[in-house]
Amino acid sequence: MQAAARSVAVYPGSFDPIHNGHLAVISRAIAIFPKIVVGILENTGKDALFSAAERVEMMRDIYREEPRVEVRSFTGLLVSFLRELDARVVLRGMRAVSDFEYEFQMALMNRRLHPDAETVFLTAEEEYTYLSSRLVKEVAALGGDVAGLVPDQVRTRLEQRYRRLTHPPTR
Repeated sequence: MQAAARSVAVYPGSFDPIHNGHLAVISRAIAIFPKIVVGILENTGKDALFSAAERVEMMRDIYREEPRVEVRSFTGLLVSFLRELDARVVLRGMRAVSDFEYEFQMALMNRRLHPDAETVFLTAEEEYTYLSSRLVKEVAALGGDVAGLVPDQVRTRLEQRYRRLTHPPTR
């Protein structure tokens, strides 16, 4: 625990969109680590609903009063981002056993590429074990209410984005 108290933990992901399960992991992590760097992946191979800049802006807005949480975007390998930050700890949330195989493979690959890297898994809060960004997008796209699943500012942006996609302005 002493090493954790001195370590920066990097919580990487696409966060497209940010949901309350992500926030619960961050909340629990700041009780363990002195600083959390939320690394928002700029994945050009994925069709994101929100740009990396928008996701960074939303996450920074959520944590504007929390100095222990820093939000940055990154591209490329996570281990390169870790080295850039001089960090060794990767933080990952686990919702269900089905997450384990993929996360375990990623942790081993990251350790192979960066032998000093360690991955810390935090289990999801029970109320968010079913929650994923994909599911939030599907519900919002179909006009469902995502209140209580995402922060209010994210809900507002989801509603605006899907309204624009389903009702484009006429010329």
